[in-house]
Amino acid sequence: MDALLSADERRRSAVARADALRAEQKQLGKKVGKARGEERDELLAQAKDLAAKVKEAEAAQTAADEELHAAHKKVSNVVDPATPPGGEEDYAVLKHVGVPPEFDFEVADHLELGLGLGALDMERGAKVSGARFYFLTGIGAQLELALLNMAAAQATAAGFTLVVPPVLVRPEIMDGTGFLGAHASEVYRLEEDDLYLVGTSEVPLAGYHSGEIVDFSRGPLRYAGWSSCFRREAGSYGKDTRGIIRVHQFNKLEMFVYCREEDAADEHQRLLAWEEEMLAKIEVPYRVIDTAAGDLGASAARKLDCEAWVPSQQTYRELTSTSNCTTFQARRLNTRYRDEDGRTRIAATLNGTLATTRWIVAILENHQQSDGSVRVPEALRPFLGGREVLEPVA
Repeated sequence: MDALLSADERRRSAVARADALRAEQKQLGKKVGKARGEERDELLAQAKDLAAKVKEAEAAQTAADEELHAAHKKVSNVVDPATPPGGEEDYAVLKHVGVPPEFDFEVADHLELGLGLGALDMERGAKVSGARFYFLTGIGAQLELALLNMAAAQATAAGFTLVVPPVLVRPEIMDGTGFLGAHASEVYRLEEDDLYLVGTSEVPLAGYHSGEIVDFSRGPLRYAGWSSCFRREAGSYGKDTRGIIRVHQFNKLEMFVYCREEDAADEHQRLLAWEEEMLAKIEVPYRVIDTAAGDLGASAARKLDCEAWVPSQQTYRELTSTSNCTTFQARRLNTRYRDEDGRTRIAATLNGTLATTRWIVAILENHQQSDGSVRVPEALRPFLGGREVLEPVA
């Protein structure tokens, strides 16, 4: 904040100097028009010197504008007062849903189960692309498509517009969403094309209405983006390297909403409810946590995560996250609406995960059976051709 205030002070000073010199230049120009002889020559010499000063002052103003803009970009969103203080481990548990299952056999983890089902191939993923890449094969590929299709069906039934967005975006869109600040190391960049691979369809959906005045006369604008997502996972070496919990590429259906700022808190609760509706369909125990302020990232004012029970780890792991970004992203991307008086206002944006590849982990582990087969949750069966059990391959 000190840097921002200093940059603002320097810009104000630069603007004042440039304005004063331009005013002086204008007055001198009037004198030159009336002068004759030696007086005119003298005034012309003064005008030339003043023009150089004006040019220098305008360059200083431009530099001060850029410095202030850069300082502004480093300021995160204002944290919601309801958000718990602290860092990554200081979240507040809001509720538990369901009871972790008990097994009368030795629990297998999702990788062991996936290999037995012919659903995963980590070895060839590493051979082709490197560590933390994988192939979903056979029933694994079908299971992911079933999950995403079930999520898409729920989203469209709730009034969301289904979107398949581009996964490469311009720098101003990535920056506008707040992903090029402290977490820029997580983002893949194609330097030759000056484009970024998105880590979530939140990014292209936030850019969808950039520079526009949107219409809220019929309520919030709700989109559900189906995309591949890419994350470098910088700084996470050694964490969750087994299986598909933390990988470089995955698929996801992401809800994204534009609304009035005063409606954002209620919309946040609706997004959480839609996430919980999906979690109920896959029949896994989960808890809802209120993420602490120090773990929010730049854009979120408040973030609520749903974490599913993972039997092999005897702990809860994040499956969904929903964030209220208030006006932070829309202000940077210039997305506005007109209020009842016709005045333009900055819109609010929110996002929330409805299904992603990681859900396969929770499904396989919570519904495993002693013979290595996996029971298919009832709501998911229609999207898997009615299949009730995933059987190990011979």
